[in-house]
Amino acid sequence: MNSVFNRAGICASLLAVYLFTPLAANACSSCGCTLSSDWSTQGVSGGEGLHFDIRADYFTQDQMRHGTDAVSRTAVPAGTEVQEETINRNLSLALDYAFNPDWSVNVMVPLYSRTHSTFGDGSSGIAYPDPAAINTSASSGIGDIKVTTRYSGFSADHSFGIIAGLKLPTGETKDTFSDGSALDRGLELGSGTSDLLVGGYHFGTINRDWDYFSQAVLQIPLDSHDDFRPGDGLNVTAGVRYMSFDNFIPQLQVNARLEKRESGGQADVPNSGATLVYLSPGVTVPVSKQLQLYGFLQLPILQRVNGYQLETQAVASVGLHYNF
Repeated sequence: MNSVFNRAGICASLLAVYLFTPLAANACSSCGCTLSSDWSTQGVSGGEGLHFDIRADYFTQDQMRHGTDAVSRTAVPAGTEVQEETINRNLSLALDYAFNPDWSVNVMVPLYSRTHSTFGDGSSGIAYPDPAAINTSASSGIGDIKVTTRYSGFSADHSFGIIAGLKLPTGETKDTFSDGSALDRGLELGSGTSDLLVGGYHFGTINRDWDYFSQAVLQIPLDSHDDFRPGDGLNVTAGVRYMSFDNFIPQLQVNARLEKRESGGQADVPNSGATLVYLSPGVTVPVSKQLQLYGFLQLPILQRVNGYQLETQAVASVGLHYNF
């Protein structure tokens, strides 16, 4: 039994490295990419050595929101951008190396494929719902890479740990719309900034069947780029999992994202920043000692946005985790 808990402690430490997809916070609004999928391997795999994780996320942002309400596009005030939709197809690749049960390092590379359509703010004289007003963009490539380290040597069971690292400015920041105009900064593949990542996590056992996990990670931009600075963000996750089934592990997470407004001359200050809370049921299937498959569905239970922003109604995620 102790060996199971020790493995769970090591595997749980892997969860804290994941913020995954950087949250768009301009015309695209903040999205529900707060899922902590690496908890799917907690207690099933882990230990010292190299671990690989790949996850695919798909979601469409097509619901215009104001405050906590969904609103019609005809209700958007004149001079405010009326957005149509953003379709996101994202892939996250992560390599994690555990030197020992106390120290680990992780490198996460996001790959994005994103299309966006908008009616603009009506300044051209035509606006929603005139099809002639639609402007589109298509962006794909590497986003901002994250490099993090973890320490979990505070207790013998490694049930508490801290994380620290950086998000690097590796994603494109110069994409354009189909008419050649500059893309909204929140739609770019990268923010152009170096961000500090710092946080902590804790896990434990409720009883013989149920485990729990909690974490909080703060993301703080350390600079600005081309007169743009994304808002500070906080990701908070809490979840439970049921361990008594032989062939699969169901779990349920609550994921929250709190994001301040962006700033700078290229920022859409009135229409940025949000508080988002999602309920995320999921399941992990251990295929072997080395390989686990997982899937999740993220469903919004609270979406409070500043100004007028697009939001998603569901996020579907599938992935696999492999221990070398």
